[in-house]
Amino acid sequence: MKLPGQEDFGHSSAHENVLAEEVDSGLGPGPGPGDPSDTDNGESGISQDPLLFIQLNELLGWPHALEWRETGRWVLFEEKLEVGAGRWSAPHVPTLALPSLQKLRSLLAEGIVLLDCQAQNLLELVEQVISGESLSPELRGQLQALLLQRPQHHIQTPGIRPCRGSSAFRNASHDEDSPLKHQNPLRQKLPPGAEAAAVLAGELGFLAQPLGVFVRLRTPVVLEPLTEVILPSRFFCLLLGPPTLEGSYREMGRAAAVLLSDPQFQWSVRRASDLHDLLAALDAFLQELTTLPPGRWDRTARIPPPKCLPSQHKRLHSELQEVTGLSGRSASQAEDWHHHGQHTPSPELQRTGRLFGGLVQDVRRKACWYPSDFLDALHPQCFSAVLYIYLATVTNAITFGGLLGDATEGAQGVLESFLGTAVAGAAFCLMAGQPLTILSSTGPVLVFERLLFSFSRDHSLDYLPFRLWVGIWVATFCLVLVATEASLLVRYFTRFTEEGFCALISLIFIYDAVGKMLNLIRAYPIQRPGSPAYGCFCHYPGPGGNASEWTSTKHKDTDVLSVHLGLVNASLLSPPECTRQGGYPRGPSCYTVPDVAFFSLLLFFTSFLCAVALKHVKNSSLFPSVVRKVLSDFSSVLAILLGCGLDAFLGLATPKLLVPTEFKPTLPGRGWLVSPFGANPWWLSVAAALPALLLSILIFMDQQITAVILNRAEYRLQKGAGFHLDLFCVAALLLLTSALGLPWYVSATVISLAHMDSLRRESKACVPGEAPHFLGIREQRLTGLVVFILTGVSIFLAPVLK
Repeated sequence: MKLPGQEDFGHSSAHENVLAEEVDSGLGPGPGPGDPSDTDNGESGISQDPLLFIQLNELLGWPHALEWRETGRWVLFEEKLEVGAGRWSAPHVPTLALPSLQKLRSLLAEGIVLLDCQAQNLLELVEQVISGESLSPELRGQLQALLLQRPQHHIQTPGIRPCRGSSAFRNASHDEDSPLKHQNPLRQKLPPGAEAAAVLAGELGFLAQPLGVFVRLRTPVVLEPLTEVILPSRFFCLLLGPPTLEGSYREMGRAAAVLLSDPQFQWSVRRASDLHDLLAALDAFLQELTTLPPGRWDRTARIPPPKCLPSQHKRLHSELQEVTGLSGRSASQAEDWHHHGQHTPSPELQRTGRLFGGLVQDVRRKACWYPSDFLDALHPQCFSAVLYIYLATVTNAITFGGLLGDATEGAQGVLESFLGTAVAGAAFCLMAGQPLTILSSTGPVLVFERLLFSFSRDHSLDYLPFRLWVGIWVATFCLVLVATEASLLVRYFTRFTEEGFCALISLIFIYDAVGKMLNLIRAYPIQRPGSPAYGCFCHYPGPGGNASEWTSTKHKDTDVLSVHLGLVNASLLSPPECTRQGGYPRGPSCYTVPDVAFFSLLLFFTSFLCAVALKHVKNSSLFPSVVRKVLSDFSSVLAILLGCGLDAFLGLATPKLLVPTEFKPTLPGRGWLVSPFGANPWWLSVAAALPALLLSILIFMDQQITAVILNRAEYRLQKGAGFHLDLFCVAALLLLTSALGLPWYVSATVISLAHMDSLRRESKACVPGEAPHFLGIREQRLTGLVVFILTGVSIFLAPVLK
C-alpha cells in the first residue's frame, strides 16, 4: 500500500550512496545535539552538524488582515506559544497525526524543492520560490509582499511575565523594533555555530492549488525577519493552500518542523542531492514512527523530555541494515566505529616488562602535566570545591579520630587524625599520579587497627612499636607490587568487585555507629521509675558513725549543715555540694546523668534523617537550584551542626569528643617518633610480616579499587591515571605515618568522588528541554593541597571542636 503521491516507499540509490560513502570514509553521522562533541568523546573524523533552531510562523487573519505569527519553535523538543498565558510552554516531545505527515510528503513530492540554493537574502529567496509558480503578475506580487511581511515574534525576557492584554505584553512581546530582540534569552542558550530553519504554513484564499516549497541554502544566510533568533538560516519550508476545515496546513507545518528537529532526518537532508533523497529521508522517518491508538491517548497531553535520548549511531546502524540494504561490511564498519576503543587497554595498564617500568612510565606521563596541574586550578569553581571538601575532610578526621581513640584506648586520637590527614594528604597531592584522590582513614583499615590493638593488649605487647614493624613490612610489600607492575591486575576488577568493596565500607560504618550507641546505652543505663538506681545519699563520717545512722536524722533549730549527721538525702544536697561540704556521695545514681541515652539516640536519628533529607533536596522542587545544590553538598555538615546545636541548647551532659588542648601526642609519655622495639622482643619485628601481608592485600584492594572508580572513562579525564605511582606514594606515606604513630591512610572512595563531583565541567549553553552536557573534570592538584593545609591548621581549633 502506497501513500498518496508516493511512487516508491523504498530508498533511492543516491541516498544509499550518500550513507555508504559516509561510513566507508569513517565519517558516519554527526552526533545529535544531545550527544557529546568531537572533543568530548575523542572520536576523530566525525562530522558534527550544527545545532538547528526551527521556528514555525503561521499565517493568520484570513480573509481580513493577514499576518505571520510565531506559534511554535523547536531545538530538541517542541515549545508551543500559549496565547492565553502569553508565554512559551515547557519543552515536550512533539506528537503528530499520521495524516499530516502523509499530506506533507504528497505536497513536497508535487512541489518545489531547491537544494543548494544560492540566495543571499530573503528577497532573492522569495523571488526564486515564486518564479516557478503559474500565477498572474498580480497574485505573484501579493504573494511576494506577503512572504516579505515581518512576522510577529514572541520574545520574553527572563523574570518578566506581562499580564495578558497589557500594553507591556503587546509591545514587549511582539514589537520587533524594541531592544528585546537583542536580549533574547534563547540566543544565549544556543551554542556557537547554530543555524536556523523557518517553516511558514497557513491558508491563503487566492491560491487555487496547494503550494509546497522546500529550500536548502548552499551557504546559510541571515533571514532576520523570519526567526526570532538572529541566526544564519539553512532551511526554508513554505506550505500554503486554499482554506480547509481541518486546518491541515498548520499541522503540516508542525510535521515539517518535527522532521527538521530529528537529527537523523536533518543529517540525511543536509546530504541529499535531489527530491528523491528528500523523500527517502522522510520515508525512513516514517518507518521509525510510533503510533498511538486514538481511543487510548489524549492528544492534549504533553510528554516530558526523556532523561536519556537514544544513540544516533545505533539509528544509523539500524538504517544501514534494514532500510538501505548496504553490505554487511559497511554496517559492521559503522558498529565498529561506534565501539572503537572501548575495550582497548589504556596506556597506564600496559605491561612494560621492566622492573619499576610502570612507575617510570607514570612519572614521565605526569611530569608534562605538572605545571598545568597548578595553573588549571585558577578558576572560581576550585574555591567552592576547597570549602566543600575541607568541611568533608574535617568531619571525616573528627569521626575517625574518635573511633581510633576508642579502638586503641587513646594510643591515637583526634590530634593524630588531623595531623596525619594533613601530612599524608598534602604529600600525596604533590606527588601522586591522580591528585584528585583524597586520602583518609577508611573502614577496613580501622577494623585492622582494632584487631591489631586487641592482639597486642591480649599478649602484653607494646602496640605502637609492633605497629611500626607492621607498617615497615607493608611498605616493603607494596614496593614489591609496584616493582612487578601488579597494579595491572585492576584490569580484572569488575563492577561487582567495586560495588562489593564499597558495600563493605558502608557496612563497617553502620556497624561502628550502632556499636557506639549500644556502648553509650551501657555506660548510661536507662533508669525506670522506682528503680534503686535513683538512690543517692551524702555521707558525713563522724565519731561512732555506723549503718544505723543511715536512716536516722536529728532535727534541731540550728543550720542543718552544722549538725552531725551520718547521711543526708540527695534531695537536700547535690553530689557536688556534698563534696564541697566535706561529705562523700554514696549511691548508684550519684554520678549517673539521666536522659543521656535517650537524648543521644534522638541526636543520632535526627542527624541521620536530616542528612538524608538534605541530600535528597537536590532532586526536589523546593528552593532555587543553587540553594538545593548547596543544601545537598553540605548535608552532612549541616546535620552535624544541627545536632551540636540541639545538644548545646538543652545542656545535657552527653559524652563529648576528647580533644587535646596542646600539640602533643594523645597518649601520655610518648614522643612523636616511635621506638622500633620498645618493650617487645626482637623476633616480633620478623613476625610482624604475617599481619603485614594481610594489611598489604587490604591496602592494595582499597587503593586500586578507588583508583579504578575515579579513572572510569565516563569521567573523561584528559591527564591520565597513575596506578603504580599512587601505590608507591601510599607505601611511602605508610612508612612515614607508622614511624610517627599516626593513622594509616589510603584513598577514600566517597570523599574522592565528592571531590571530583565538585570539579565537574558542564556546558554553558543549554537548549530548552536539555540537561547541560558533561565536559569532564577540572584536573589539578591545588584544591586537595589547600584542603589538607587547612586541615593541618584546624589542629588549633580544639576549643571549637569541643
